[in-house]
Amino acid sequence: MTTLDVVDRAMDLLLAHDMAGFAGLWAVDGAMEFPFAPDGYPQRLDGRAAVAEYLRDYTDHVDLRAITSRTVHRTADPEVVVVEFEVDGIAVRTGRPYRMRYISVITVRNGEIAGYRDYWSPLAAAEALGGADELTAFGVSGGDR
Repeated sequence: MTTLDVVDRAMDLLLAHDMAGFAGLWAVDGAMEFPFAPDGYPQRLDGRAAVAEYLRDYTDHVDLRAITSRTVHRTADPEVVVVEFEVDGIAVRTGRPYRMRYISVITVRNGEIAGYRDYWSPLAAAEALGGADELTAFGVSGGDR
């Protein structure tokens, strides 16, 4: 798969709530990073297994319903793209709208995600999920079991 094919597949799997499939796009030694993560939330996941564990309960917390916008920026490196996208969903526990804008820097090698740097707003997530403690519990429940 090309870099753009992997990005398209990733978005399809997110909307299908197939977190195992989404994590399966990672290389065995691929990484996922959260540069804006708050204290107590994982900042980096190393390896496909760690990404899968982090995402295992994702749909218990967030019900993604739509990707309302998406722009893919190609870079000078054909393995790297910057994806701006916005999602609409529901925070499962609170029933509040979950609207989030993401900027993701994705590196694909040999058809697998080697790196995924995920820039998102912890404040918006905490508001939807019910507070900072809920956000931290969500991150820890998936990231550090």
